[in-house]
Amino acid sequence: MNGPFRAALFVTLGWWFFTAMADDLPDAEKTPGVARTGLSKSTICATKWGKDERHVTAAMKAQVFALYGYSGYDDARCVADAHGQRCEIDHLISREVGGADDIKNLWPQAYGTTPWNAHLKDKLENRLHKELCANHVTLQQARGSLLNDWRIAYRKYYGDP
Repeated sequence: MNGPFRAALFVTLGWWFFTAMADDLPDAEKTPGVARTGLSKSTICATKWGKDERHVTAAMKAQVFALYGYSGYDDARCVADAHGQRCEIDHLISREVGGADDIKNLWPQAYGTTPWNAHLKDKLENRLHKELCANHVTLQQARGSLLNDWRIAYRKYYGDP
């Protein structure tokens, strides 16, 4: 294989490989992000996230997988991490900064992809909650950090993975 043909094949296969993995970022048309209305910063900061009631049903998760063309948790794009965790249906705007349990705020994200994965985004979500409650960022800034490209905010707080 020579020159232009090899380069075209690499670009084509490289694109396929990249898109065959779970996405680093959600599709903005499918998941534009939705925040809960009427939720104040003081309520957000007083809530014990993870111990509160979630309203994402199994049917909603199935709908999100279908929206993104995934077969479910066993989809090849749901790459497992070292503990066997494959994918989560993640909130684009995290619940820790008032993200809604809404289809338009959910997307599938793998745990085992590298370098960007659900573990890193979870770490950032926790950090943004702390920054918000310490008055280092506004609610709008915290949400915007997740909406625009969460990887940029991750690099700001932690550097490259």
